[in-house]
Amino acid sequence: MPESTAYRPTAKTGAASIGNLLPPIVFGTSALGNLYQAIDRETKRSIVSEWFEHSDGIVAADSAGKYGAGLALECMSDALRSLQIKPDQILISNKLGWRRVPLKTPEPTFEPGAWVGLEHDAVQDISYDGILRCWEQGCELLAPYRPQFVSVHDPDEYLATATSEDDRKQRWDDILGAYQALSELRDRGDVLAIGVGSKDWQVSEALTRAFPLDWVMLATSLTIRSHPQPLLDFVETLRTKGISVINSAVFHSGFLTGGDFYDYRKITGESAEDRRLLKWRKQFHGHCEQFHVRPAEACVAFGMSPPGVIATALNSSRPTRIAQNVQLVSAHPPAEFWACMKHDGLIDVSYPFV
Repeated sequence: MPESTAYRPTAKTGAASIGNLLPPIVFGTSALGNLYQAIDRETKRSIVSEWFEHSDGIVAADSAGKYGAGLALECMSDALRSLQIKPDQILISNKLGWRRVPLKTPEPTFEPGAWVGLEHDAVQDISYDGILRCWEQGCELLAPYRPQFVSVHDPDEYLATATSEDDRKQRWDDILGAYQALSELRDRGDVLAIGVGSKDWQVSEALTRAFPLDWVMLATSLTIRSHPQPLLDFVETLRTKGISVINSAVFHSGFLTGGDFYDYRKITGESAEDRRLLKWRKQFHGHCEQFHVRPAEACVAFGMSPPGVIATALNSSRPTRIAQNVQLVSAHPPAEFWACMKHDGLIDVSYPFV
């Protein structure tokens, strides 16, 4: 990852740690943006209502301008208002970098096939000025609520679309400019904390070297199936710096709990890698059955086991699943379960936290 010399952070971290602010579950909101299916207004209201019904104290929600081209933000605000939720009862994280624009084609041009029933399109807008445009629009869509946590949405994907080394360097500078803007928002007190969410944890690592971040969200990287030592070393480094970690996508797109997709790739069993994944899952589910542990419980418990991981982000499109998700973050599978998982090579035998 190239390091730019154009920026040297001068701002102090806005919060020494957000561990005392966030509850152990952060509710995802992509379903409110009609991810893969259109959900009616009443169901969305019920989803948000269940957050408060089954949470003790403050509720935390993670959203993004990309989710339904701002629809998730809009629907969350609508539901919160209808439920008469006070702004100080919810912590909102808004991942910035995509901005709502008029829909001029039959279907939205971003992420074709993923979002259903949209009336707007979205464009990527990552730079110093661009991220402020995204911030302002997000506040308008959420009004009268405001995000307290902000980040750049999937900077790794923004870098991955570079067509040359020069283009990649320019994109990295765009990201640094965006974080300069976010740092200024934090310095002014407009937000409580800034962070990064990325599927490629090495991009997050580079950003923590460039800026005094408050939190890092991991996705599809620190899981019961995949937990490489360099990533664990990074998480420990964050802990020693007082940077909190939020884990997410711990089910690998639902595959570990029985779904057909692993990190958004359909598993058919035709390749050797597919067969290895299916074999691993079969053994994993066998151990879960033996020790009366739900696969989802094991996935969440493992993902929260390293010191410094303070919360897990979980998403649901069904109101009836919210209570189950809340229960997941407090599950503690027995030591015998973990011992058998290690004995059979399903998790690293040297993994120290279970």
